[in-house]
Amino acid sequence: MQIALWKRIVIWGLCALALFYASPNFFYPRVERHNDAVERIAKTGETPALAADRAAWPAWAPSRIVNLGLDLRGGAHLLAEVHVADVYKARMNGLWPELRKALTAERATLGGIRRAPGPDDELRVQIEKPEGMAKALEIANGLSSPVITLTGVGQKDYTVRAEGNTLIMSLSDAERAASDSRTIQQSLEIIRRRVDEVGTREPTIQREGTNRILIQVPGIGSAAELKALIGTTAKLTFQPVIKRTTDANALAGPGNILLPSADEPGIYYVLEDTPVVTGDNLVDARPEFDQNSQPAVGFRFDPTGARKFGDYTAENVGQLFAIVLDGKVISAPRINQAIPGGSGIITGNFTVETSTNLAVLLRAGALPAGMTFLEERTIGPELGQDSIDAGKVAAAVGYVAVAALMVASYGFFGLLAVIALALNMAMIFAVLSLIGATLTLPGIAGIVLTMGVAVDANVLIYERIREELRRGNGPARAIEIGYEKAMSAITDSNMTSLISTAILFFIGAGPVKGFAVTLTIGIVTSVFSAVYVTRLLVVTWYGWRRPKTIQV
Repeated sequence: MQIALWKRIVIWGLCALALFYASPNFFYPRVERHNDAVERIAKTGETPALAADRAAWPAWAPSRIVNLGLDLRGGAHLLAEVHVADVYKARMNGLWPELRKALTAERATLGGIRRAPGPDDELRVQIEKPEGMAKALEIANGLSSPVITLTGVGQKDYTVRAEGNTLIMSLSDAERAASDSRTIQQSLEIIRRRVDEVGTREPTIQREGTNRILIQVPGIGSAAELKALIGTTAKLTFQPVIKRTTDANALAGPGNILLPSADEPGIYYVLEDTPVVTGDNLVDARPEFDQNSQPAVGFRFDPTGARKFGDYTAENVGQLFAIVLDGKVISAPRINQAIPGGSGIITGNFTVETSTNLAVLLRAGALPAGMTFLEERTIGPELGQDSIDAGKVAAAVGYVAVAALMVASYGFFGLLAVIALALNMAMIFAVLSLIGATLTLPGIAGIVLTMGVAVDANVLIYERIREELRRGNGPARAIEIGYEKAMSAITDSNMTSLISTAILFFIGAGPVKGFAVTLTIGIVTSVFSAVYVTRLLVVTWYGWRRPKTIQV
């Protein structure tokens, strides 16, 4: 019955902090408006409207709130399949210049060489002198390197074989698996960057199976809007121009490609298929204005890209150089002088909005492969609000029912358990807010379930106190033994619950994890509130009233 002063201070201090950090959730719209304004001011500067929104919540007060999931806020859900085979073609196209250079150095042995048509995932090269095939295979094998994966130990990234006078290179099985994994991871990261650029809250972007990505973004208008945001590959390349034509059926020739102009209807360009520099070398892109005060996009390359860009422009002064975005030539300026700095400007028929959007996409990077959207769903904010209202009703009904049962069963001691339960709810929301967790419908179910589980510890304690009173112990001794002897059962029951929730978290996905997180937090806080908070309340009450008998 004696609780040290420092323990009392710690218990009451934790309860006060829980109420303090949970309080923003009671004023959700105001705090959310304040947080959005603070973020926008940091990015774009202060305006009177943003300043008013920022003032909606005191700057000294905590402003972290529980994020609402897709089913509560509304938003968009997409399931995308990544075309990992697209990367194989890009790898073969990128390998050709290097292989051509190496084979050309042995022209005396090999004779003439040229690229032959073939599947996208193979590089086929015809050798003029069949007797030089052994040397060609040796050179091609020299371009291979070991695959750096646990499953690809001892394998190389390319396989090389000969069919007649044709040299064939393709990705090995180990390299294909590694490439697929890299492609999915890169796609995940780029999608995350693009979604983050528009300031949405707590998106869910995760891998599903071998080549699929699940994308859930709360607060966005529709699935179509989300597809427009992430579906654009924004693949930027800088390619040499062979010629300009109005013939849509013009033959491009081996190693070349025919692409339309983005701004000039009926105009086509024959370009070298292999780009000089790609958007992968971009380190920055930003909206600007050209010398005619028209919207444009400025760009800057990394050192590797800057060197390639500078060398090419120095060697090809007077030639046309195409800037290609997503398979269309958006600009084909003439190189008037060498550009050694690695920076430049993209002009075209841009508006301020389109130049800004293009800069965002280029900064986020190009998706390494195309995607097909297998499933799309839009959840309206009205449906999300209905879910929130239903969750509130369920939580209120659950709390009232538990409170009525506890008071009816244990009287005043039951009331103390109800007070501790309210503090437990505050602790749950405080922890969820501090860790930035996302609350979903299953999460609400976890909170409602916690209400029933939280008073289990009080039931064990109070029943033990009743048992000690029946044995003839006085009130103080009965209370002391009740709390001490019930601890082992409370610990065992909650540890088994924690094991179950841990399994749900590590094996489950999506909504199941949300349920596991809220239930885990609820279990931990319920033990604290049911054991320590109620004990302090009982001890404080007993020290004040000093009753001769108690009714539990």
